[in-house]
Amino acid sequence: MKRRLVSLLLMGCLVAGLLVGCGNSDKKDTTDSSSVNSGNEAKDDGKVQEITWMFWDDLEATEDLVTKGYKDIIDRFNQEYEGKYHVKAITTNLEEYDTKLNALVAAKQTPDVFICNPGPNLTQYVEAGVAADLTDILKNQESEWYGTFTDGIFERLTYDEKIMAVPTNFAAACVFYNTEIFEKVGVEVPSTFTELIEVCKKIKAAGYDPIAVSAGTPWCLSMIAGYLCDRAGGPDNLLGVNAGTLDWTSESFINAGNKLKELSEYFPKTAAGDSNDQAVANFYNGEGAMLVQGSWVIAQINGNNPDFEDKCGVFRFPEIEGGADPNRMIVKTDNLVMSSTTKNQEAAIALMKMFTDDTAQKYTAEVAGKIPVTSVEIDYSKAPKQLSYIQEILKNTTGTFGFYNESLASVEAGDVFDNAMIDIFLGNSDSQQAFQKVQDFYEKKVWNK
Repeated sequence: MKRRLVSLLLMGCLVAGLLVGCGNSDKKDTTDSSSVNSGNEAKDDGKVQEITWMFWDDLEATEDLVTKGYKDIIDRFNQEYEGKYHVKAITTNLEEYDTKLNALVAAKQTPDVFICNPGPNLTQYVEAGVAADLTDILKNQESEWYGTFTDGIFERLTYDEKIMAVPTNFAAACVFYNTEIFEKVGVEVPSTFTELIEVCKKIKAAGYDPIAVSAGTPWCLSMIAGYLCDRAGGPDNLLGVNAGTLDWTSESFINAGNKLKELSEYFPKTAAGDSNDQAVANFYNGEGAMLVQGSWVIAQINGNNPDFEDKCGVFRFPEIEGGADPNRMIVKTDNLVMSSTTKNQEAAIALMKMFTDDTAQKYTAEVAGKIPVTSVEIDYSKAPKQLSYIQEILKNTTGTFGFYNESLASVEAGDVFDNAMIDIFLGNSDSQQAFQKVQDFYEKKVWNK
């Protein structure tokens, strides 16, 4: 990915943080957070600086290629700095990550370095004084670290001109599809929502699940809902509701909700109970024909089923006829935050630098299939095929935005949106009723009407 392209994409993020973070969501929790020594305590031996790093996947029991790359970084760090620094990984599953991280923060055991989603998730740690200001560290005249990053990559990680997190990779959300199923059924890649529904009907009639999805995992459903909201109303939707100039019950949102309900008729019968990992597995095992996911899923697909790479295509989420610009993309970075209370800042900085060095960034693209955040030279002929498809889609992208649930006024606002979308899927509320709940929350908690 060229520096200029990434810059243009990131500068197009007109609203809140870059999206998903996402990763494997259902791995076993390998660390009891209540017994963790955070590294903020005094060092036992007076020699080795012991620090902690917190992540949302199991480093040992994973086939996800991104996670394997992170494990390599931790192992490489401990080997390279043996006798000087040592990092201990705190791992948990994605669904419990925020809760356990917040418990550590409340107990004054904040990990020295932890991964964090952008938008309100990061903002809460910045406003609480938990996140360290990294501006001087990155831009130190004796350091060339800041200059290695692609232009614009820190835009959504900056508060009052202070950089509060360091990105490790960049991803875009698309529709992944099984080319073999499409060929067997005799359908083409859809470019409009109407065409998407027709494709789903034919695939379902052929005995496949048209769309593999975890409707019980809020961010998975929100990603689809967010695309529908943007395709229906464009960037003015998010800008308007966050500024208080547009109601959540406006026609474009109701249209998006109706489209979500219509599309959900083609989700698997088990969608409400399926985890994200199960949904992804249903896709790469050939049960589901399509999967709406971020490009981080390339590492999960190819790590678990390498043979699937050759029949995994990618296309842009379709337009809604009569709606807004269909060339906007959901994008995100995964980010590292350093604790403002760490007693071992040098070790923490050294660890973060290793996540962004040439070795790590080449692995990000050439093995895991994600876009690097630095200007490192990449041999894209070695990279997963899906990454080249993502790059082609990005070439025509006119703007970017984040996950809807991470682009709203607060974490709580995102939760309210998530629950409303789940209600639409489950049939607990129609589109009008669901968005009225979001409207009520905003009037009471955001707009103070």
